[in-house]
Amino acid sequence: MSIFSDSPAPDASRPDASATAALADRLGARLQAIRGEIGRCVFGQDAVIEQMLVTILAGGHALLVGAPGLGKTLLVTTTARVLGLESRRVQFTPDLMPSDITGSEILDEDDSGHRSFRFVPGPAFCQLLMADEINRASPRTQSALLQAMQEKHVAVAGVDHPLPSPFHVLATQNPIEQEGTYPLPEAQLDRFMLQIPLSFPSAAAEREMLLATTGVRQFEARCVFTRDDLLDTQRLVRQLPVGEKVVDAILRLVRDARPETTQDTTVRQTIAWGPGPRAAQALMLATRARALLDGRLSPSIDDVVALAQPILAHRMAMTFAARADGTTVESVIDRLAATLG
Repeated sequence: MSIFSDSPAPDASRPDASATAALADRLGARLQAIRGEIGRCVFGQDAVIEQMLVTILAGGHALLVGAPGLGKTLLVTTTARVLGLESRRVQFTPDLMPSDITGSEILDEDDSGHRSFRFVPGPAFCQLLMADEINRASPRTQSALLQAMQEKHVAVAGVDHPLPSPFHVLATQNPIEQEGTYPLPEAQLDRFMLQIPLSFPSAAAEREMLLATTGVRQFEARCVFTRDDLLDTQRLVRQLPVGEKVVDAILRLVRDARPETTQDTTVRQTIAWGPGPRAAQALMLATRARALLDGRLSPSIDDVVALAQPILAHRMAMTFAARADGTTVESVIDRLAATLG
């Protein structure tokens, strides 16, 4: 049963402020329980857990980038268990074919000898798909996932097959080893709402991890949410009000990051191409989700600043001259975000 089942269905076009506040208040403890449950399995990655939950609550997809052994796979599997979602894992390899993800048609023969084609769904037909080492597959296979991420259905033999709801892709990428890998096309990178970097844990967190994971008893996360809870929460996120100052900050940040629309001379000289409108949409949704995750009813400019890096970094590229000078996308985003306060 949904956590909101005893409340009247809100009108998405004209949300009632008091009803929205009541739902958000009831949801607060559940969201904190989710963060705590994941944190008991994944040590020293509080910011990563927050950004991944923001992505899912906002209805998007995330690209997890980090060195081997930082817990990317554990993070995804634990999240699926805690949220009560059906999950599948695909290990991307150079010989992976599109049909290995989306599914294929097979020729069946019944008892009377009649033959017909039957669609066999692939691993993409789940609620949370883990695309492990996504950059190891060929561009042809990567493109098969692009339609699923954007349109929430796949086309096989000219027939559209809708994917389950909700549908999220959490992909992992190893930034160190580049041999035998294929860079993700910009169009697919743009479909990831957040690119989440994973760094090494602190000494205290790593010590806690050693003590907790090398003994006889292993902790297993429990299910805190359900599919219906998540769908209700995603609808609630879209009902949260956004102040004019926050909207203006989002527009200013995104437009200032584009060489075509910025008044910033440094951006025009260092950025080859900047974020499109999808980045602004991602910021609108993600800031609302972050506010709800923190127990607030509307986002602030601090949310925009906090999410600027994971939302914009993979949607921008430096010029050759800027790369030669050692300028990074992250430094440009930090400078633009600092002017929003």
